[in-house]
Amino acid sequence: MRIDKFLKVSRILKRRGVANDACDSGKVFVGDKQVKPAYRLKVGDVVRVKFSSGELRFIVKELNEKAGKEEASHLYEII
Repeated sequence: MRIDKFLKVSRILKRRGVANDACDSGKVFVGDKQVKPAYRLKVGDVVRVKFSSGELRFIVKELNEKAGKEEASHLYEII
């Protein structure tokens, strides 16, 4: 699954366009590597998203393109 879609489906970011902008402006990393919106995530990847108020680090636990609101929090684990 593309990282921009994951960020939207998991509800870490509200819209896919916002996820695209975050990736394009260098605020999204997988491991220590800055990634673009088309980066393909894998289960077990450690993702870091920088916000103006700090940063969020999480591990990808599941990839589900059609996760609902209740399932969104099961897609990742905050570390």
